[in-house]
Amino acid sequence: MVSPDSGAVSGGVIKSFLDIFFPPVCPACEDDVAAGQDVLCRDCSSAFSKHLISSPLCTLCGVPFVSGVGEDRLCGECLMDEPPFRLARSAYVYKGGVLDAIHGLKYYGRVILAGPLGELLADCAETLPERPDLVVPVPLHKARLRSRGFNQALLLAKKTARRLSIRLDYLNLRRTVPTRPQVALSSRERRDNVKGVFAVKDPGAFSGRLVLLVDDVFTTGSTVRECAKVLKKAGAEVIALTVARAVKL
Repeated sequence: MVSPDSGAVSGGVIKSFLDIFFPPVCPACEDDVAAGQDVLCRDCSSAFSKHLISSPLCTLCGVPFVSGVGEDRLCGECLMDEPPFRLARSAYVYKGGVLDAIHGLKYYGRVILAGPLGELLADCAETLPERPDLVVPVPLHKARLRSRGFNQALLLAKKTARRLSIRLDYLNLRRTVPTRPQVALSSRERRDNVKGVFAVKDPGAFSGRLVLLVDDVFTTGSTVRECAKVLKKAGAEVIALTVARAVKL
């Protein structure tokens, strides 16, 4: 009779053997890392931690206050224009090594970075005050998906859903209209660019559910807001979660 642990043991032996000839490297900087160490090397982990978002921040959209003093409170933007999501949180400020890693994944096809970034996002998800019912990635239009070859939000969402043991739904929220890349657009252009481009295939899938909406970056919030509007119309409450958040200095 084969022991139930034999597969894990043999897998560990194979991994150790491969590590001898193909030493593991940090997916961010590609320096060698010791076997059994965290996915990111020590230097990259330290560099990332410098940009970790902490209080004081907006209790609704999660933007950190640049002053760094005072208590958590609503930011001016949320006071003037309440967003359609219940809560938004990001793990890091979008700068330094965090920015480089997201760019490497998103624009240079370094899919290996989805692993550590997804784990860091899952760390943030575990601190949320409520447990979502399902995880939904921000979708790409099929034309963009064909050209890029993958949806980075989906790769990140898979990690988070697995960590939280929550169902992943990547089929019912769709981007129905191809749009220009947001990166070079102004805030107003970003809002106009994504207005009305998302739709829900099966509204019943979201009715009465608390949805964890996952993306890589919260810049102006236009994409997250538009997705949240559509999900809310389908009867869902939305918590938005991103790896990074752009902060105006």
